[in-house]
Formats: sequence, C-alpha cells, structure tokens
Amino acid sequence: MSHLKFYAYEGQGVSKREQFSYSQAVRVGDRIECSGQGGWDPITGEFEKEINAQIDLAFQNVERTLKDAGGKGWSQVYRVNSYHVPINNEALAAMVRNFKQYMPDHQPLWTCVGVSRLGEDDMRVEIEVVAHDPEGA
Repeated sequence: MSHLKFYAYEGQGVSKREQFSYSQAVRVGDRIECSGQGGWDPITGEFEKEINAQIDLAFQNVERTLKDAGGKGWSQVYRVNSYHVPINNEALAAMVRNFKQYMPDHQPLWTCVGVSRLGEDDMRVEIEVVAHDPEGA
C-alpha cells in the first residue's frame, strides 16, 4: 500500500499507531477515510466518563484527524458510522447535537450501531467518517 498516504496525529494518534499498529486516517484520491475515533483526551488518552463529554471529544478527535490528513474538517464529511456502548436516547441526542454544530449546512449519511464492547475498556463511542477533499487530492 505504498501508494497511499497514512496519518497519525501527534499524541494519541502516534501512540495508538505504535501500540495497536493502525493509522488514524488514509487518503484515497480525493477521499479521507478515518479510523474510529473515541472520546479520549488527545494527549493523555484518558477517556471522559460521562457520555456527552465522551461523544464531544470523539467529534473533536475526528476533526483533528481530518485536519491532520490535510482536510478541512467536518464540513467535508459525507459518511458517518458510529458505534455505541450502550446505544440510548442520550447518546443519540449527543450525536445529533454535534452533527448540527459541526455540519450546520449538510446532513451526512449515518449508520448508528449498538455494540457490546469497543476497542478499549472505557470506550463508550467510536466514530468513523469518510470525507471528500477534492482540493487536497
């Protein structure tokens, strides 16, 4: 895959690449595809305990990942997959609140799934996105 450019932002992006052997994002032509972002502090890796705060941090980490890969952020996102432990109305409301904040001018495709566990013990949400960045291709 040497023809693709992979990204891992400073702090937890690099740490997770070293610990788990995966990247935070990849550019494929005019697309940026992001690995699932959790509600972790981007420097320390500590998870927020409260679901609203964890979802807010996950959205910030998606933004950080997109910009690290040369994109503009959530304004270019057209697809979102989110995974929740548990999936409930509070988590869905937090997702919608962040959609409206980060993407006030469009509504992306969204698949939302409840799962029994995510990649790390304290993870309650994981958000992966695909963004269209024609200028950065």
